Amino acid sequence: MRLDPRRVAVAFAAAGAFLHLYAPQAVLPQMARELGVGAADASLIITAGTLAVAATAPFTGALSDVLGRKRVIVTAMLLLLIPSVMVALAPNLTQLIAWRFVQGLLLPPIFAVTVAYIGDEWPAAEATGVIGLYAAASAAAGFFGRFIPGVLIDHVGWRGGFLTLAALAAVCAGAVIVLLPRERQFKRASNLAASLGQMLAHLRNPRLLAIYAVGFGVLFNFIATFTYISFHLAAPPFDRSAAFLGAIFVVYLVGAFFALWSGRAIAAVGRRVFVLGALGLWAAGLLLTLVPSVPLIVFGLLACSTCGILTQASSTGFVAVTAKTGTSAAVGLYVTAFYVGGSFGGWLPGLAYEHGGWPASLALIVGMIALMALVVATSWKR
Repeated sequence: MRLDPRRVAVAFAAAGAFLHLYAPQAVLPQMARELGVGAADASLIITAGTLAVAATAPFTGALSDVLGRKRVIVTAMLLLLIPSVMVALAPNLTQLIAWRFVQGLLLPPIFAVTVAYIGDEWPAAEATGVIGLYAAASAAAGFFGRFIPGVLIDHVGWRGGFLTLAALAAVCAGAVIVLLPRERQFKRASNLAASLGQMLAHLRNPRLLAIYAVGFGVLFNFIATFTYISFHLAAPPFDRSAAFLGAIFVVYLVGAFFALWSGRAIAAVGRRVFVLGALGLWAAGLLLTLVPSVPLIVFGLLACSTCGILTQASSTGFVAVTAKTGTSAAVGLYVTAFYVGGSFGGWLPGLAYEHGGWPASLALIVGMIALMALVVATSWKR
């Protein structure tokens, strides 16, 4: 069977964005020590990127509804190379946060518009499967974005690791330029005001609002879990190295594999049942991380990452097939909710961690999963 270059390009677009967004997580304890700050202050390195994404995502979608999909994706991927290099060269926390914010501004034009491209160019029955590929590529890139700085920190430092990620992002941009065809099914909005009008209409759609609420919770939980479990494992009695903390994100690859089959599973059991099951297993995996055993903690994180990725793939696909017009604006709003959740997930559990350690952070995360399950059970109709 001939490989579809559009699918390959979608994977490279997702990878080019997600290499960067969470890259500091594995080396955050070492960055905090070098910069002389605590866990809550160091978490601003993560939060700066997610806040920038949240602020620009819906307007990026509206802009691409006017300018077209590929043009926006490629331009953003090329511009992203600048802050990706400057993050590695920043001499202090203030400049590092500033360049992370700029980096975050350029990510929605890549991944939000890529999802809209999928919704436009593939029939609904196929789009869910392509979204699964997109989620798999995102998860794999999320793993390598954390793994590479963690592994390289003893050889070239975290700065050298970030420069390596910038070089990989350049490769991804080149692949998208060559392989992604111009959009064919795209329905251009007449002007920016018309696209913004579509965005306001999405905010009056109860089904979309319910999806956005789940998106908020997904990244809240991901950021909270994988940021503060790193501090937990770097502290006594575990005292794990940066290389180990980077390698632990290999659990993302399991989620990436299962995301490839999420479309079939959703078709078999229904989206609501599928997501409720994933949320239940997600909570169970979190509780395993309370056991003072590194293998059991890693197994719990594997369950968390897999269920989180499956929930994210299902939610993103639900947006793409629910919004009949203004797809990019609808996806942009989802991305905003997603990254607002991530910003709170980077900050609020950090305060809890400084007062009560990992169990206090964990209590917030499990509570968020319970709220997500309530929304799905009551508001995600077939």
